[in-house]
Amino acid sequence: MAGGRDDEYRHRHRTEDADPTWAQELLDHLRPSGRDVRRIVDWLAATVDATVSLCDDSGAPLAGRPVPQDAGLTADVLAGRIASAAWQGDGRHLRLVRVELPPPAAVGVLTVARTAPFDRRASDVVTHTAAALELLLRAERTAATGHRLARATSDLRLAILQLLMVEDTVAARRVAAGLWPGLLDTDIASVYVVESTPEERDRLAEACLAATRDRALVVRCPAMDGHVIVVTPCDTAGGELRGLCGRRPGTYLGGSAPQSLAHTATAYGQAVSALAVARFRPDHTAVYAERTHPERLMDPAVLRAWTTRLLRPLDALPHHTRAELLATTRLGLEFTAVNAAKIMGVSRNTVRARMERVESYLGADFSDLTVRAGVHLALNAQFGQAESGPAAPARFDDVLASPALHTWADDLLARLDSDSRDLRRTLRAWIAAGGNAERAAHLLGVHAQTVREHVRSAEPVLERQLLAAGSDLYEVVLACLTTGALDRPALHQAE
Repeated sequence: MAGGRDDEYRHRHRTEDADPTWAQELLDHLRPSGRDVRRIVDWLAATVDATVSLCDDSGAPLAGRPVPQDAGLTADVLAGRIASAAWQGDGRHLRLVRVELPPPAAVGVLTVARTAPFDRRASDVVTHTAAALELLLRAERTAATGHRLARATSDLRLAILQLLMVEDTVAARRVAAGLWPGLLDTDIASVYVVESTPEERDRLAEACLAATRDRALVVRCPAMDGHVIVVTPCDTAGGELRGLCGRRPGTYLGGSAPQSLAHTATAYGQAVSALAVARFRPDHTAVYAERTHPERLMDPAVLRAWTTRLLRPLDALPHHTRAELLATTRLGLEFTAVNAAKIMGVSRNTVRARMERVESYLGADFSDLTVRAGVHLALNAQFGQAESGPAAPARFDDVLASPALHTWADDLLARLDSDSRDLRRTLRAWIAAGGNAERAAHLLGVHAQTVREHVRSAEPVLERQLLAAGSDLYEVVLACLTTGALDRPALHQAE
């Protein structure tokens, strides 16, 4: 009889010891979807029917509820003189276990207090939970370090791009040399803009890094949440990025023509322009050089003479001031002041102030789209101009007089005639109204929504993005100026 009771006791004891429930629950808390220090501490408290506290070496609580502790035992555990301790008194039973913590704290203590003595099961649960907390905290520390490193690297790439955007190639190369030796050891580079959804952007950036094998500057665009910017000297990068887009539905690619590294801002504008075309292409990709651009059809000597004359008021400025004003204006004409500021890493008020200063020097009004198109042409044309001797003075009319330019303008605008609506008339009025649909509607005697629909309908026909100010819109403005559909811009200083 006694032996039977003893066998029954041993069987029950083994069953309790082998109870897998708590172990499975603890493992569940270590799965990626359930990792949370506070939840594990709360689970421990409920599992062993105790009050549980996790504190760092300064006594600051990290999880759980406050538990009165024995100062001497706690100090011994924190100092590493003992790994764990037990204490009982005043109707309480305490277990203290040392737990390694991520910086800035080096170590902490897990304190478990209960009114009942710690049986074998409770002791095992406490011991294994402390080990699980260390594993979880170590993993979080490694992940946090990885995230900090990735963030620092991403910020560094953005800083390099912003230096290139303001033509400071010397500083950009110096910053890049530490982490990516040889990356910018080039005079010519291309810029690509890859577009996806904002939710997919981080994965897209990683895919671009993998596709270019770290031989390109890959930056998450600070202005457009769905864009990744790739600056690459490698001729094969375009093909690699095209292949990437082909494998990822809903991804679009726009590329620039090869440009001097100092003209990264120009190349970026070209890539964004090509991206607008890519949205209408079956393969979702386009390169800026694939279409004819008006400045290539103008007489180079006349264009150079007019550009020199237009920008002459800025020549008296110190070189770095002039370069800063022109770089800011070029981006400000391509994008909104807010987006230009994000790209350059300055405030939007700084962008506006610099552009207003250029307006005053040129005697120009940037609210006029024809003026913006003229200044945009001059700023981009000056990059491709070789140094030469004095040229005869030229007017804007002379720049637009090229027969090849007239043929291009006629052919471009003739595409609009395929629509039964008078898209030409709407587009002309909309440009004359500074891109304001309400003012254009008032001039035409129609609803503003009609104007917007007409302009939006013209975009795929012209293969140019019009509602967002930039190179595409200015090309259409130049075509209208060339055909005489719009009055010449008021560029008083130059004319």
